[in-house]
Amino acid sequence: MKKEREELVDKLLSNGYIKTDEVRNAMLKVPREEFMPLENRKYAYIDQPLPIGEGQTISAPHMVAIICEILKLKKGMKVLEIGSGFGYNAAVVAELIGSEGHLYTVERIEKLATSAEENLKRNGYNKCVTVIHQDGTKGFKEEAPYDRIYATASAPQVPEPLKEQLKICGRLLTPVGSHNFFQELVCVHRVSENEYESIKLGGVAFVPMIGVHGWPEK
Repeated sequence: MKKEREELVDKLLSNGYIKTDEVRNAMLKVPREEFMPLENRKYAYIDQPLPIGEGQTISAPHMVAIICEILKLKKGMKVLEIGSGFGYNAAVVAELIGSEGHLYTVERIEKLATSAEENLKRNGYNKCVTVIHQDGTKGFKEEAPYDRIYATASAPQVPEPLKEQLKICGRLLTPVGSHNFFQELVCVHRVSENEYESIKLGGVAFVPMIGVHGWPEK
């Protein structure tokens, strides 16, 4: 499916979602089909979110590109991801931060955490990505602070633990808004110990972030 991957990346580049060579190269390298259920792999290079089970989705490729470009990821960064899914977004980020960096990805659904771990290991990312099964709204304090934090699910407001676990001068990206797929993408910059600046970046649609500092489980 290499040809389809190349065609999609070219489309994302021409449409302005991909802006840098680094993100382009990362998305060219990661086989999205390897991070999807077998029955959906034939749709891997359609630019849309797709179901991965447990009521969750794999993000559309254009959204993965947007996240990576906004975060301005660099080699050697320590990054926290909330919402592992099947591990695709984590793999793209791993390409960007390199073997000298590390990504900690937190997934509340055990079955998905197991799938993400297996997919990342099979594709050679297990040395620079650690999957944690727990409530993502609490972040992962054990390895804080982080250069970058991002979430692939939406909360009613930015979870305080995520802000607290961000390095000064770090950047946090998360959808914030309603439970039902209509939210605003918010980028938070930590200016100092107690000062944060937030920028709204437009409307998005994500599954809800369930947990103590997010939405209650129904």
